[in-house]
Amino acid sequence: MASTQAPVAQAVTVSLKDLENGTVSFDTLTAAFGPSSLGIIVVKDLPPHFAQLRAQVLSNASYLAALSDKELESLESPESKYLVGWSCGKETLKSGHFDTLKGSYYVNCAFYQDPTLDSAPADGFPDLPQYTAPNIWPPTEKLPTFRTSVESLCSLIIQTASLVAASCDKYAEANIPDYKPGYLQRVVETSLTTKARLLHYFPSTEEAQEETKVDDDDWCATHIDHGCLTGLTSAMFLDEEATPVALDSAASLPLTELPQSPDPSAGLYIKSRTGDIVKVNIPKDCLAFQTGEALQLITRGKFRAVPHFVKGAKCDTGRIARNTLAVFTQPNLGEEVEPGLTFADFARGSCAEESLNCI
Repeated sequence: MASTQAPVAQAVTVSLKDLENGTVSFDTLTAAFGPSSLGIIVVKDLPPHFAQLRAQVLSNASYLAALSDKELESLESPESKYLVGWSCGKETLKSGHFDTLKGSYYVNCAFYQDPTLDSAPADGFPDLPQYTAPNIWPPTEKLPTFRTSVESLCSLIIQTASLVAASCDKYAEANIPDYKPGYLQRVVETSLTTKARLLHYFPSTEEAQEETKVDDDDWCATHIDHGCLTGLTSAMFLDEEATPVALDSAASLPLTELPQSPDPSAGLYIKSRTGDIVKVNIPKDCLAFQTGEALQLITRGKFRAVPHFVKGAKCDTGRIARNTLAVFTQPNLGEEVEPGLTFADFARGSCAEESLNCI
């Protein structure tokens, strides 16, 4: 089924207050994450400062992409397999084309545990630079709010993921024999390997649209996340023709966001358990959390990861960019995700082909 014809599915939605009070029902969790689910839950009633943080971080994705090629190249990290700092044109799409339709900025979120850390420690894991290479940050004179806003929003997302994890723990303790109490929440809260990916989908040219016509999911190829819970913001759509992005004194201010996508087909798509493709919308004032393969292992299949992809905006008028943020909460490298299998072992297998989706 082509994504332009895909129906819109209503994701299971819970209040942050219900998560904080531990009152999310097992039926709700099963509907969100269970064997017949879409593997996603939406959290509403977020703290008041969320809206400003989201606007600033997603605006910074466009400011970042406006840097010169030389400046962007200085923010690349080949030693991390381009999984730290700026990455564009390194990933091969299903069609065989190199993906130049979007730019990614990867950040290790070890700062959530210790502000002095730029990555997970390399001791014992010399072959996993994706997690142990230090962060690279844009120069503050060009992007003055980039680092502070990214760290603040990622911390808020991880805190919310921890509450989702606590609800999952309650379910697992009641339904999985010998499940360690509080296991998933501890994994999320203590992880040094959680990774953020700030995405900028460039305004689509006619040539790029022709290249991606064959497969809708070529915008961000169909994949399954391999962490625990992936936190997602809603996308920000910008018309860079009507409001050009300029690196000047205003670069510390949020950009003018379109009220909605000018292309209704743009967004997140999930392949359901029945094989159908459905579109899921995330409200601007909410966060969404998707299940990953590590969570599926940890819960012994009670909660399932789902294949999904993202499609950018294609429009006949304007220069429409799409920005969003994903935060992949993942176990520490030495943490067992099932008896005898550490997350490092699991990551090595999942990333054998060095796919940029493997985070």
